Amino acid sequence: MIFGILEMFRNDPFLLFMITIGIAFAIGGVPPIIERQRRRSIENDLPAMLEALSDSLGAGLGLQQAMMAEADRSTGLLGKLLKETLAESHASSFDSALANFATKSRSTQVQRVMHLISTAIEQDAPLQNILSDMSQDYERLNDLMNRRESDLMGRSILIVMFVSIGLPFLIAFIVGLFAPRSQGFQLDEFNTSFTLFFGAASLVAIGVSGRMLGRMRSSLWWAPLWMAVSMTIYHVGVLVIGG
Repeated sequence: MIFGILEMFRNDPFLLFMITIGIAFAIGGVPPIIERQRRRSIENDLPAMLEALSDSLGAGLGLQQAMMAEADRSTGLLGKLLKETLAESHASSFDSALANFATKSRSTQVQRVMHLISTAIEQDAPLQNILSDMSQDYERLNDLMNRRESDLMGRSILIVMFVSIGLPFLIAFIVGLFAPRSQGFQLDEFNTSFTLFFGAASLVAIGVSGRMLGRMRSSLWWAPLWMAVSMTIYHVGVLVIGG
């Protein structure tokens, strides 16, 4: 069986090429995932930080002192980033530190919050109430985003798994069972066509799932790998089941 699989790759260099390209592209698709997880970790910690700052202001601390206390207390990525930024603020103004913190976060939520804080300071607005309101607003927003993402992620994974794994295995099982090579059936052209079909179907599935999640560009990094997986499952399935 192993020799048969190796012979399959020798006779179909395109499949081997797709596997190589798929692995290479998948490596390129890892950094966007890491960056998104980093950004979402920061955004999920943001409401708690805003609420803590509001409480500190209510206790009589200034904003800079409240941020320093929160940076020392927080153990998450947001607190670490805040601590680094405040340490650098000794060489610049506090306003510059806030702008630098927003830039380093690479989060639209944090950037929006820092802009509103700066505006509130300039206009001498009630910062404690503003921070408390923003904390509640972003907590509701993040809860909604997390629920939506969890729901859509499950659907997108189901689509990709069915199209790229379940469907090619099912068709390979049927072909191998009712038209086995061991009994003289010659279906080389048929199998080649189906192999290409499953590759194209996987590409479409990745596109649909990426569109659902709003991450089309980052999802396409994984398309060659899932195409290669789908094509390999069909090829190997026909070979193993049909002999």
